[in-house]
Amino acid sequence: MARILVTSALPYINGVKHLGNLAGSMLPADVFSRAMRMMGHDVLSLCATDEHGTPAELAAAEAGVDVRRYCNEQHERQKRAGDQFGLDWDWFGRSSSPQNHALTQHFAEVLEERGLIEERSSTQIYSNADGRFLPDRYVVGTCPNCGHERARGDQCENCGKLLDPTDLIDPKSAISGSTDLEPRETSHLYLLQSQMQDAIRDWVDRQSWPSLATSIAKKWLDEGLKDRAITRDLEWGVPVLKDGKPRPGFENKVFYVWFDAPIEYFACAIEAEREGVLDSWERWWRVDGGADDVTYVEFMGKDNVAFHTVSFPATVLGSGEAWKTVDRLKAFNWVTWYGGKFSTSEKRGIFMDQALELLPADYWRWYLTANAPESSDAAFTLEGFQAAANADLANNLGNFVNRITRFAASRFDGHVPEGGEAGPLEAQLEKDLQARLDALRGHYDAMEFRKAAAETRAIWALGNNYLQEAAPWTAFKTDPQAAAVSVRTGLNLARLFGALSWPVIPFAADAILEAFGEGGEAPRWPASAAQALDTLKPGSKFEAPDVLFAKIEDEQVEGWRTKFGGADS
Repeated sequence: MARILVTSALPYINGVKHLGNLAGSMLPADVFSRAMRMMGHDVLSLCATDEHGTPAELAAAEAGVDVRRYCNEQHERQKRAGDQFGLDWDWFGRSSSPQNHALTQHFAEVLEERGLIEERSSTQIYSNADGRFLPDRYVVGTCPNCGHERARGDQCENCGKLLDPTDLIDPKSAISGSTDLEPRETSHLYLLQSQMQDAIRDWVDRQSWPSLATSIAKKWLDEGLKDRAITRDLEWGVPVLKDGKPRPGFENKVFYVWFDAPIEYFACAIEAEREGVLDSWERWWRVDGGADDVTYVEFMGKDNVAFHTVSFPATVLGSGEAWKTVDRLKAFNWVTWYGGKFSTSEKRGIFMDQALELLPADYWRWYLTANAPESSDAAFTLEGFQAAANADLANNLGNFVNRITRFAASRFDGHVPEGGEAGPLEAQLEKDLQARLDALRGHYDAMEFRKAAAETRAIWALGNNYLQEAAPWTAFKTDPQAAAVSVRTGLNLARLFGALSWPVIPFAADAILEAFGEGGEAPRWPASAAQALDTLKPGSKFEAPDVLFAKIEDEQVEGWRTKFGGADS
């Protein structure tokens, strides 16, 4: 049994995430955690809402509520959506927690003592109308590169070009809309990443991450690490202290969200210990506290890779303390909406809470896992979603389970039949099944989610092919003993399908397992195909479950296209 620590990129607080966000970090983290638990490993899975920074303040102002209240409400909203999607975190924390405040201030203090933080002056945009310095994102205007009229002062969302607020045409405050702006001198704390260049490169060179993560990290290193401001002129965030008191000149500043947010990975476990979820957070995060045998696995979209492979390690390694660093990093490309961006304002794409209003979570979990954007971007289309759900879930899995359990319930009075001896057909099934079980386990170990879904699908198909050939409904009339063997085998396959489906489609998996008197907790990975085909003993009771998956009709898809945008959008 291994000890495995799993984290996902932290979802930002400003609203429920769309299906692309889900597919690129939170969902694969959950699928992997579930698979590892099935295999008997000791797993701790952690996630949290990322709650500080400019967008949180802007979203709260737009909603007309205090930023803390806004974050409280949005945290609960995101947690509820995650729970309904079956994201089974051991703890879902908050970066605004007192634990993260204290730990962020601790890291800043230690890094400054080690000569890796210094105070510098710089020019920043000041809004006379708002009476405050404006972070780059608070300045909006026309992009000089593409002409987009709502470009931010740090980057144009339309063309992706990195910008400085002074580059914008007709800049104005995102808070008040005022154009009464002027550059002024202000001071900030800088993390001296340039001094960590060699140490970070040595650390990255020792890792064996997939190529996407490694290439992004080395690109940043090859370009040279730059010293980076870790404070901002904001009200909402972690206060900047000196010797336990507000730092002179920094009373109206907080730590930059990209400094404090990753520290929440550590603080999240401290929160969990305080709530009684963990006995000792140090056993998972401190090498000198018992975490030396932990394998730390991290999941994220490609836009987060640089921060987690370069910037955050500069903080952790720079502290000189015995913190656990990531061992395995799985990075994902984008899930796009018909090849374009998800957009709330333009009503393009489906978000997690909306998805659950349309269909149960398992439909979405299956499609997003089976089409995970591992090697390239993956376009989500409603037509592809419909085809996959109908073929894989309704026809392949659902039809098999419902067909064998209903037939067995009617012909054998809801009991696993006795009698008969397995023959060549069952022997071949066992051989084929063992090969596929081994392959499926290997795909999960390698975090290859598309391949894991494809192997799961192939195992379902193996069961359908067996039933087609064994034809117990025909044999029942002429050879009851042969029918008993094939029905017993089919019921064991149905139960196995429930267990193997649990990482990806946990709600349907529980419904299948409950039909056989199981469910409610992680099923065990089968010791062998032979064991899996002999789990249900003759005479044991079962119940035929309700229809697991209804087919998605063309009329439904047409309505969703109108509401959420289709290929034309």
